[in-house]
Amino acid sequence: MSDAATAPIPAVHASRRKALVLFSGGQDSTACLAWALERFAEVETLGFDYGQRHRIELDCRQTVRAQIAAQFPQWAAKLGEDHLLDLSLLGQISDTALTQERAIELQANGLPNTFVPGRNLLFLTFAATLAYRRGASVLVGGMCETDFSGYPDCRDNTLKALQVALSLGLDTPMTLDTPLMFLTKAQTWALTESLGGEAFNELIIEHTHTCYLGERKTRHAWGWGCGHCPACELRAKGWNEFQLAKAAGPAVAP
Repeated sequence: MSDAATAPIPAVHASRRKALVLFSGGQDSTACLAWALERFAEVETLGFDYGQRHRIELDCRQTVRAQIAAQFPQWAAKLGEDHLLDLSLLGQISDTALTQERAIELQANGLPNTFVPGRNLLFLTFAATLAYRRGASVLVGGMCETDFSGYPDCRDNTLKALQVALSLGLDTPMTLDTPLMFLTKAQTWALTESLGGEAFNELIIEHTHTCYLGERKTRHAWGWGCGHCPACELRAKGWNEFQLAKAAGPAVAP
């Protein structure tokens, strides 16, 4: 494992720009929210109800926001309004394991059937529209290419192309920040600890939701979930690797 899994992030200077974070209530979007709160003068959040099978994540969103405001006063002052958009039409036209009661499996085209075609493209387009109206010039999303699950709309090149299209279409610069793009899940756990300490990781464990099946009956060391869907397995793997890296301590320089 790379030393980056436990290395602290460098100090940053807060920007006076306003950011809008795509915030689902999961681990990655919560990491992105903290990352943005460290960097921008004001941060608003945006969630989407698209008929997702794990709709319980929408309930977690407000709890996570409330806990961040209560436990981290330095962030509470920057945390602005929350928005929730109804994109139920996306669920109606999506034949996927995230929008229907189906077993999770690979499809003939090599993509997992948890892939919702066009989801991130639509999310970011609606987010940019809202950001334009709210005076925000930065969109922050938790897309990640390192722990790649086969989703083509999570790729860095896809999002760079979309950033250009949105900026041209709105006739104003719109930045798409993806702080987790090249991090492993272990490094994401390290990032959140460097941002808010062990207390913030405990908040993520207790209050965020990742499980594709929407299961919150079993609490594991890494959080609530079924423990066997791809999202749970990835989160657990990252947590275990993060803990092993912490136990090993910093590597001795040659």
